[in-house]
Amino acid sequence: MRAAHNILHLGIKELRSLARDPIMLILIVYAFTFAIYTAATAIPEILHKAPIAMVDEDRSALSQRITDGFYPPYFLPPIMIDAAQMDTRMDAGLDTFALHIPAGFQRDVLAGRTPALQLNVDATRMSQAFIGTGYVQAIVSGEVNTFVQDYRATPRMPVELALRARFNPELNDAWFGAVVELIGNITMLAIVLTGAALIREREHGTVEHLLAMPVTPFEIMSAKVWAMMLVVLLASAFALQVLIRGILAVPIEGSLGLFLFGTALHLFATTSMGIFLGTVARSMPQLGLLLFLVLLPLEMLSGGTTPRESMPEIVRTIMLAAPNTHFVSLSQAILFRGAGFDVVWPQLLALVAIGGALFAFSLARFRKTLGTMT
Repeated sequence: MRAAHNILHLGIKELRSLARDPIMLILIVYAFTFAIYTAATAIPEILHKAPIAMVDEDRSALSQRITDGFYPPYFLPPIMIDAAQMDTRMDAGLDTFALHIPAGFQRDVLAGRTPALQLNVDATRMSQAFIGTGYVQAIVSGEVNTFVQDYRATPRMPVELALRARFNPELNDAWFGAVVELIGNITMLAIVLTGAALIREREHGTVEHLLAMPVTPFEIMSAKVWAMMLVVLLASAFALQVLIRGILAVPIEGSLGLFLFGTALHLFATTSMGIFLGTVARSMPQLGLLLFLVLLPLEMLSGGTTPRESMPEIVRTIMLAAPNTHFVSLSQAILFRGAGFDVVWPQLLALVAIGGALFAFSLARFRKTLGTMT
């Protein structure tokens, strides 16, 4: 009972200390509001409202059909220009794409010849240029093939591919971006807050005060862990319910309670990791450098942004020891596919094992660090 009483009151002390740290409060608010909203709405990985100009010297039904094939949200409505304006507008940065349809294009297509179209691309806009070229080729090819089939009244293919996208039928990148950002920020804040809490104790000289009190290293560490877990867990629930479900209107398929339970287990592991980093670093700048070495591999190799199946076997095996790998897997299964406990229990069990090991290891390191201060 005495240990539980000490852990409770030391944790309350941590919450009060965090409440007096405006920088950390701003970081928490930003990570669970603006960062998630930006990740969901910026969607830099896809083509979005790319400006395109058309030089139509054919003035035929086919050229008009090709022009009508470019529309939002991938492209802005095409601007009709003449050949003399094409280079000038691209030099001025007004167009990312300029498609030149030569005279006699429809006639040559129907005659069975292979006329060429000219596509000018502003490659300084690298992401749009790289992706958009494929979009333009697919649109032009599709419109030409459909026009030729309709003109010659040739029967369509007896077998057609019917595409049905599960879990995200609109293929909306905002749904994926918002949830992935939330998952990443949960890990980041858990490590940052606990590591910073320990560094703050050392910089303010309050560690010595704790050592003079009748409390154990286990109680001190447990207090920091549960206090920071509570903060991140509440912020996660708010972001998921208010921002992702409410403002961004992202449908969440699975149980919010099961996800928060998995989040709590993940936080147990990552807050323990934050304590360990806090014992290694001697100052806030050192902690910041350590975070780069830890957070980047965890985020890039956990399967959140890149499927684990595309990684080398040795990387996948090593990353099984990281809590992120299992948390990303269970989060995507619950939030995207509506999975229940019967599906994600292996990931939950892995988080319990990894969290217990990290807590024991960090506690041993924490005891050793406190021993050098006495």
